[in-house]
Amino acid sequence: MKGNTEGRAGGRRDGFVQVRGAREHNLKNISVDIPRNALVVFTGVSGSGKSSLAFGTLYAEAQRRYLESVSPYARRLFHQMPVPVVDEVEGLPPAVALQQQRGAPTTRSSVGSVTTLSNLLRMLYSRAGDYPKGQALLYAESFSPNTPEGACPECHGLGRIYTATEASMVPDPSLSIRERAIAAWPPAWHGQNLRDILTTMGYDVDTPWKDLPRKDRDWILFTDETPTVPVYAGFTHAEIQRALKRKEPPSYMGTFSGARRYVLQTFATTQSALMKKRVSQYMISSECPTCGGRRLRPESLSVTFAGHNIADLSRLPLKRLQEIFAPYADGSAPAIARLAKDHQEKAMVAQRIAEDLVARLSVLLDLGLGYLSLERSTPTLSPGELQRLRLATQVRSNLFGVVYVLDEPSAGLHPADTEALLRALDRLKASGNSIFVVEHELEVIRHADWIVDVGPGAGEKGGAILYSGEPGGLRSVKASRTAHYLFEEAPFPETDYRSPTGWLKLRGITRNNLDKLDVDIPLGVMTSVTGISGSGKSSLVSQVLVELVAESLGHEVAPEEEEGDPLQREAAAPVGGHIVAGMEGIRRLVRVDQKPIGRTPRSNLATYTGLFDHVRKLFAATKTAKARRYDAGRFSFNVGKGRCANCEGEGFVMVELLFLPSVYAPCPVCSGTRYNEKTLEITYKDKNIADVLGMTVDEAYAFFEEEDAVCRSLKVLHEVGLGYLRLGQPATELSGGEAQRIKLATELQRVGKGNTLYILDEPTTGLHPSDVEKLMAQLERLVDAGNTVIVVEHDMDVVAGSDWIIDIGPGAGEEGGRIVAQGTPREVAKAKGSRTAPYLAQRLRGSAFK
Repeated sequence: MKGNTEGRAGGRRDGFVQVRGAREHNLKNISVDIPRNALVVFTGVSGSGKSSLAFGTLYAEAQRRYLESVSPYARRLFHQMPVPVVDEVEGLPPAVALQQQRGAPTTRSSVGSVTTLSNLLRMLYSRAGDYPKGQALLYAESFSPNTPEGACPECHGLGRIYTATEASMVPDPSLSIRERAIAAWPPAWHGQNLRDILTTMGYDVDTPWKDLPRKDRDWILFTDETPTVPVYAGFTHAEIQRALKRKEPPSYMGTFSGARRYVLQTFATTQSALMKKRVSQYMISSECPTCGGRRLRPESLSVTFAGHNIADLSRLPLKRLQEIFAPYADGSAPAIARLAKDHQEKAMVAQRIAEDLVARLSVLLDLGLGYLSLERSTPTLSPGELQRLRLATQVRSNLFGVVYVLDEPSAGLHPADTEALLRALDRLKASGNSIFVVEHELEVIRHADWIVDVGPGAGEKGGAILYSGEPGGLRSVKASRTAHYLFEEAPFPETDYRSPTGWLKLRGITRNNLDKLDVDIPLGVMTSVTGISGSGKSSLVSQVLVELVAESLGHEVAPEEEEGDPLQREAAAPVGGHIVAGMEGIRRLVRVDQKPIGRTPRSNLATYTGLFDHVRKLFAATKTAKARRYDAGRFSFNVGKGRCANCEGEGFVMVELLFLPSVYAPCPVCSGTRYNEKTLEITYKDKNIADVLGMTVDEAYAFFEEEDAVCRSLKVLHEVGLGYLRLGQPATELSGGEAQRIKLATELQRVGKGNTLYILDEPTTGLHPSDVEKLMAQLERLVDAGNTVIVVEHDMDVVAGSDWIIDIGPGAGEEGGRIVAQGTPREVAKAKGSRTAPYLAQRLRGSAFK
């Protein structure tokens, strides 16, 4: 290990966090000293062990120590990280982690609640709002749609009311009830049961729905009556009448439920997310007539401040809020002077709260979030936006002596916004805190006081400390891949950009902050869509473009997988605009995103890419397997006959420790191999199926070199920089960037025919510059094969290496949504008024750390 980390012999180093013997994940028993009260950046290639050191060791140990001071009963309420594998950590202050994570799964969580600005506003309206004459004082909770005191009584604070109509429950009225005209009714036996009950009751189930009498249709759909009648399965109404006369026993007694009653009751009571999702499609939402979608009761909406009620104020961009409150904060607003005459206390409250609001808002604006509104729900925010909201809250908290551990805070940030982020980190450091950042962005690394470089490679080839010291010293560390990019960034060569084979022409695009936008996207080339955070890039590419192209191709667009209550999600904004030309050049649409490749440890790289199917066939083709009549299914850990019966193919069992975090221990029966003894007796080239799942991609490539079908998948996985991953590594252990590259590799291994449109939203998130080079090589391959690649991207290496750029802006939110510049990288680098142009020009020239 190089750098100035040697301390007093055997003694403590004051001002340093001392880590000894860290072995978390791939860390190789490392020891390192890290300074406090400094901005420390952990660097290294993707999968090198940076996060294992920063989060898995340092943050986990700080959290463990804090929780040891808490009562065992209270400890159960925390989400506890596993205890880190480390000999000792000395000099570690309390830690706060700001990680990349998706927003809370309910729309009741918003920008206002994450930043606590909504609490301040409610206090302001309660104590200093303008009340109508004669109205009693309302407490702060009366201004929250999430409390019984504040929520609109009709929509319960959701802003929308939900019902089921004939049109929503009977999409095709030309069908008869027997042909399942009432689509909202349950499928399978339960639906058949309801149809049989109607037959007993004398309703016609064979006439088209539209030809039934209105009275019958209304009763079947909307009655709240639940009659119980005898059911004779398969009988006609006449046969049922005869059976009743003969007093024949029925098949069973059935209870009827009207379609609307079934839908609403199932939605309210079912524990099954799938059932909830199914019935929600038959419910229609409309704006609540009582509150007009504002979610609050009328008395709360009648109170105003600066001429706005609290709901309208919460819909304004944060930048506009700053303008409204600034005069109240500095006392220059005429209303403050008027209040001071009649209500001294009110004036003081208004000014004090306005001062706090303005101070908090200024941090949010500085972090480039001025385009957000307080009511914007957290599921609609990107992980980067959410992390910066939390960061802004910490900057205002004025804590002292804390370690902040951040996970790629520059993710999703335009270089212009990264500068603001660094100012915020400097403010935290100036308050007497330590900032530990896991980061790939060179501008953040250049800003560090201290660098800890982990590597040299990924997975098994990483986990060592290459360097720990001040940035300049990294230059002499030959094994460091980070040093190469930090100190030797070469100018971009004068390239011949590819010529488009056609143009995809979009007209009148309207969504979020895009208003009647016209845009031409070149086909057969690689296009980067750029612009500052919130300018409208993702609205254009990941939303509207995907939806319009999918519609033209006749594809269903898979909805965003979201957790939580389907009705509490915001309604999707309608797509405005259409494609007027160019679709003849697109046969297929592929969206490569960062969503997990599976939500359980059963899903892994081998199963997702399909290479495990080939491996299992190889094992099934061995002599011993044939003699025992084992088929390929025998070698799946998801199928009963081959897997370990104790852990059911999981490989581990969960041990509940009551007050401590649950731990996962290897299964005592199969020792973590996932398979039963008989299955493990079958070997291929002296390795059993569990040995193969334990191999890395690179090891497996050498092992299966004679098997083309397996090697094709493994070669592509290696080329996208995932050679260090184990074949059986659970999907739950993979980062978003790794999941995205697995999806890309799965696409690349298909023998394509060209004319596919690939859409990637920030594919470089979580990637070291050396991995970005590998990614670019693969994207180039896709374009060379006759496809079109469109990326939403902030990384200037990717942008400079594109054939075409569409720069959106100039600002965020209302100030964005327009095309500022478009053309080749060298053309856009000269564009006036583009926030991207100066950074692009700098990258084209080459700008290493001096």
